[in-house]
Amino acid sequence: MISKKAKYAIKALKVLTEEFGKGPILISYISAKENIPKKFLEAILLELRNHGILQSQKGKGGGYLLRVDPERVNLAQVLRVIDGPIAPTPCVSHNFYVRCDDCNDEVTCAIRPIMERVRDANLAVYEKTTLSAFTRREAEHQVVEVNLIDTENN
Repeated sequence: MISKKAKYAIKALKVLTEEFGKGPILISYISAKENIPKKFLEAILLELRNHGILQSQKGKGGGYLLRVDPERVNLAQVLRVIDGPIAPTPCVSHNFYVRCDDCNDEVTCAIRPIMERVRDANLAVYEKTTLSAFTRREAEHQVVEVNLIDTENN
């Protein structure tokens, strides 16, 4: 399960992807649009900036913007910055491996192969979902909802 912080980060990045190429976006705009507490959002955006996903500009006309093209940022990168390991157990993590303290032998462990499959399934989705793809899918979903509402009203 992803944290609320990660969910807010993804929502904020969706807004920044929609506004990509238009200049810096104010925290207050993102906060209002996605209903994210402003103080919490500030900490999230700072963390994403410190990991090279965002850049910030101070002063009049300042705010946050994506540092790289949204096609080059995937959800796995974002989740690792915000939540850390994606793996369900530390012994199957690619980037944060730690041997489980209650395991006598990883080779004969009955749980480890299952957790590897869970990790691989999650990674397959997260790594293939770029910010652009996520934002496009969100926009397509909204169009479908509008079309359904229009059809129901006629």
